[in-house]
Amino acid sequence: MVQTNVAEGVHRIENSYTNWYLLEEDGRVTIVDAGVPTSWESLHEALRTIGRSTGDVEAMVLTHAHFDHIGFAERARVGLGIPVWVHENDVPLTMHPLLYGRERSPLRYFATQVKAAPIVASFVLNRAFFPKPLGEVHRFTDGTLDVPGHPRVVFTPGHTMGHVSFDLPGRDAVIAGDALVTLNPYTADVGPQIVAGAATADSARNLASLDALAELDASTVLPGHGEPWTQGAAEAVRLAQAAGPS
Repeated sequence: MVQTNVAEGVHRIENSYTNWYLLEEDGRVTIVDAGVPTSWESLHEALRTIGRSTGDVEAMVLTHAHFDHIGFAERARVGLGIPVWVHENDVPLTMHPLLYGRERSPLRYFATQVKAAPIVASFVLNRAFFPKPLGEVHRFTDGTLDVPGHPRVVFTPGHTMGHVSFDLPGRDAVIAGDALVTLNPYTADVGPQIVAGAATADSARNLASLDALAELDASTVLPGHGEPWTQGAAEAVRLAQAAGPS
C-alpha cells in the first residue's frame, strides 16, 4: 500500500503492518527504513507511483535496526549502491538483527494476544524475521543528515539503544519510527503508544525519550506501525506516556 504525501514530499508505504517512507527533495529520494524483505517489490511500485526510479534514490536512513525495519536494506545497498545510515548505537544490531534487547519474551504475547495473530502471521509470510544482515553502514549520532530531505536527528532511545526519530523541518511532520506507534504489533492495540516489551529494550527510557518529540512543532507524526497521527506530536506523546508500557 502506497499513500502519497502524508506530509509534503513524504510518502508512506505499508507492508506487513509495517511502515517505511520515501522522502523527496528536488527529484532526489531518501528511503527511511526498509520494511520487511518482501517490501523490495513495493519499493519499485512506490517509486513508479511518485514518478521516480531507483536512480533517483541517493540514501537510506534507518530509525533503528530491528528485523522488521531493515528488510531490503542490504539488497538495496549491494544491488543499487545505496548507502545506509544508522545511529552508531544500533550498528551492532544491523549485523545481528534478531539479537535485539527486550524486556519480555515474545512468546508471552503470541500465546495470549489472539487479536495480534494476523500481524504475526503476516510477519511470517513476508519473511520479516529473516532479513539479511547489513554488510556496511554509515554512522551518525546527531545533527541534520546530508541526504535528500535533510532529516534532523532526534535521539529517542529505549525501543533500541540507538533509536532515532527524524524531524522534517518545513514539512510540519516527524517520522517517529518505533519510538511511538499507533498500532502495537504484539497486542494489536491502536492509538499512540510505545511498542510492547517483547520488542522494547527499556520501556521507561522509551517513554521518557518521547519528551523530545513533544517539543517539536509538528502536526503529523509518522509511526513505524499504524496510521499517521495528525493531531500534533505533543498530544501523541501525552497519550503514549499515559498508556505506559505493555
